[in-house]
Amino acid sequence: MNLSDLLRKNDIDPQHVLVLRHRPPEPKLNEVFRSWASEKPEVFNAYQQTQGAKVERAMQGAKYVASFIGHEAGKALFVGLYSVGDSKPLTVEEYWRVPAYIEMRAFGTKGFTGDDGRKSILWFDLALTDFCSSWKGKLIVKWPPQDRAWWRWADRNEFRILAILEDSALDAVMPRWDEMALTWEQLKFLPTRWKASLSAWRGIYYIFDASCGRAYVGSAYGADNLLGRWLNYAATGHGGNKLLRGRDPQHFRFSLLQLVAQDMDAADVIRLEGTWKERLHTRHPDGLNEN
Repeated sequence: MNLSDLLRKNDIDPQHVLVLRHRPPEPKLNEVFRSWASEKPEVFNAYQQTQGAKVERAMQGAKYVASFIGHEAGKALFVGLYSVGDSKPLTVEEYWRVPAYIEMRAFGTKGFTGDDGRKSILWFDLALTDFCSSWKGKLIVKWPPQDRAWWRWADRNEFRILAILEDSALDAVMPRWDEMALTWEQLKFLPTRWKASLSAWRGIYYIFDASCGRAYVGSAYGADNLLGRWLNYAATGHGGNKLLRGRDPQHFRFSLLQLVAQDMDAADVIRLEGTWKERLHTRHPDGLNEN
């Protein structure tokens, strides 16, 4: 069975379906792209609602967009089938007022600049359909060679179904606590499953500032435990810590030094925090802990 068979079974003519295999070239954007498809579908959709000139012309002739994400060489992971509605032109200035594109810029996307000679770009109204919605992140198809040809017409190519996974491959696997190393940007987009674990964990965390080689040690034992503390850093960049204020959190790396029992007394957690500060020499002036 292939994608065209599935489309016909749902009374959709494959010749009206444009198939896209997204694989952002920007490393930072590529890191979060799958989780966006799962956790922030409106931002993922915004990514495909504007296109380069060639794909823009193709979308004008399509009734549907079958959206996939690159999944290993020669494979594509299904995200959804979108109906193509009306389109409207956006100037460069209007494009960069769209919140989703502003958010993407933080992850390195160049977006629409007008450098290709276009004075405006078309924004397409793409609406997610119910087509195979239970297979989002689970359906894998064979992508016809070459991988670099990332957009195809469904009726002119064969997208053979290779597998239907039990669990969605869009959900990032959470690393072991002692292997976790996150950037400040990654703190802002923690997968839901990760949040559940972090809210149950309390312990000692470590922030390394790559711009100066110094570090900060902190502890989490209050509301929402580690999740609460790290979301505070995600929002403020400094978490209320004096020596982190004014520093660029883009250089911060967050990891865990020790997990403790969920019912450990706050005084005992703070004592452990102090031992880590001594052992890692993070107190000022050697490090970024004020005390």
